[in-house]
Amino acid sequence: MSNTALVLVTALVTACVCVLAINLVAVERRLQRRPRRLYALHDGDFRRAMGVLLGPAILPGNEVTTLTNGDEIFPPMLAAIRAARVSLCFETFIYWSGSIGEQFADALSDAAARGVRVHVLFDWIGTRRMEPRLLDQLRCNGAEVRLYHELSWYHIGRMNNRTHRKLLIVDGHTGFTGGAGIAPQWLGNAEGPAHWRDTHYWVRGPVVAQMQAVFLGNWIKATGNVMHGPAYFPPLESVGDMDAQMFGSSPSGGSESMQLMFLLAITAARRSIDITSSYFVPDTMTLDALVAAAQRGVVVRILVPGRYSDVPLVRRASQARWGRLLKAGVALFEYQPTMLHCKVVVIDGHWTTVGSANFDNRSFRLNDEANLNVFSDRLAERQAQQFEADLGRSRRVSYRAWRRRPLWRRVHEAFVLLLQSQL
Repeated sequence: MSNTALVLVTALVTACVCVLAINLVAVERRLQRRPRRLYALHDGDFRRAMGVLLGPAILPGNEVTTLTNGDEIFPPMLAAIRAARVSLCFETFIYWSGSIGEQFADALSDAAARGVRVHVLFDWIGTRRMEPRLLDQLRCNGAEVRLYHELSWYHIGRMNNRTHRKLLIVDGHTGFTGGAGIAPQWLGNAEGPAHWRDTHYWVRGPVVAQMQAVFLGNWIKATGNVMHGPAYFPPLESVGDMDAQMFGSSPSGGSESMQLMFLLAITAARRSIDITSSYFVPDTMTLDALVAAAQRGVVVRILVPGRYSDVPLVRRASQARWGRLLKAGVALFEYQPTMLHCKVVVIDGHWTTVGSANFDNRSFRLNDEANLNVFSDRLAERQAQQFEADLGRSRRVSYRAWRRRPLWRRVHEAFVLLLQSQL
């Protein structure tokens, strides 16, 4: 190899190492200690803290409807798109080819063709299994489409920052959020391994304006354009009895907000904490908060995926963190029939948070996430019913069984935990 070629190869390798290092280095921690317990979840101080520290105000007059699995999730979303009159704002992480992808592309294209302002923001990584023709179809019909942090020289330092949000806002007055992506595995009713278990939410009322604002935050990043006016922010009247707030987090601003929200709520719990999480790899600070809750008498139950997991490494990293929880009396369950992709937390039968965020470092520090917090006994009761139904299809993990797991699994878990900052 000539000297010139050697220099070029060295430069290329050095550049690749630098890019990898920039993207894999852990985000600087700004939240160093978990909040002290100063109030209970039902206290007015808790509401004030959530509104002030997370940003958006808690708004009354909302209605949030639970949609369970694809058979319930997709029909109202598609119906809302087909009924849109002035604007559609859609942001999602996973969008793959398949029958449901075709249906959404057709509905969005038809809306754009009839004059609706359609704005679509897909994550670049999350659309790697999407046929380019679907993007072409949307654009040819007049939809404005952007790929979030698409591979380019000016995004090299942010390749590890993905939008994991799931948001659909129709005419500024109807919203959808939750855990479901647009791909074949979300079809059906969780009847087998090919059909995932997930939950999404249909939202109406004043909080939809906050959902729109969260979408526009990333839309501005992707396009530089600010959209406003009645097409996006119409007057919104009270439609229900639920108080709610919608907020987003991002490494470029407020990356600590999602973890802070979880920590505040866990610390304020008095009676019960029910967590359903598809990717549960808590850091030490979050683990401490859960253990402290269990030690003061709070009933803590955690539901995670079982053997059907789309990211086995995350499952192993999660299992490595279970010891302290189980020893403290936390009840931990693994869902058996299929992949569990829900992200739902219910505390004291009153406060519910749903959306895109998982209990892991990627959601707390690397991804753009969005969650809806709802103060409502009625919504919490609906989640409790579903949680109990899911527990009926799950296996409880005992501390003894966890301690007796084979050596090869312990070694595997220890190795995977080295990657925890990226999980």
